[in-house]
Amino acid sequence: MTAKPAPTDVDIHELFSGRWSPRAFSDRPVDRAQLHTVLEAARWAPSSNNLQPWRFIVFDRQRDEAAFQRAFDTLMPMNQKWNAHVPVLISVAAATLTPKGEPGKTATYDTGAAAMALVLQAHALGLVTHQMGGFDRDAFRRAFSIPDDMQLIAMIAIGHYGDANALDEALRERESAPRTRKPLGETAFEGAWNQSFE
Repeated sequence: MTAKPAPTDVDIHELFSGRWSPRAFSDRPVDRAQLHTVLEAARWAPSSNNLQPWRFIVFDRQRDEAAFQRAFDTLMPMNQKWNAHVPVLISVAAATLTPKGEPGKTATYDTGAAAMALVLQAHALGLVTHQMGGFDRDAFRRAFSIPDDMQLIAMIAIGHYGDANALDEALRERESAPRTRKPLGETAFEGAWNQSFE
């Protein structure tokens, strides 16, 4: 199952409705030009005062197995399970201080926009991605000497869709489960707090 379109209430662009987060990855390498393209898309995300607080570290199993393994080792055990064949991991971090040393109030918001640009570009290229919060941030920081003013936000698995039958039963069920979201009225308000947009 490579396609799993979202059952949206109104039509939205396929770039959004078609993007999903599978756990079945093949070990097929990601082309270097494609990696450059997804990072370029992230580079052009909007940011407050054009500060571009995002930082990505690419771990390509084919180019540097040792670095990839160090990053992989920081994933939570459940995430290690389905990432066994993933060819590329990308860490996502945000600079919490501006160049003036002041708190970057929109740093995580801006970094989220850049990460979304990255995964949408990956989808447009026919790649699949899965963003994860489940990793040991302290271990990652130690393993890669990440400065203290960088907030470690997520890891992104990126590659080609694989064989869902290779997943264990629980993960296979999650892979084939219908996609769901909260009703729009629970997350989008109009005119006042908790007043549903209609």
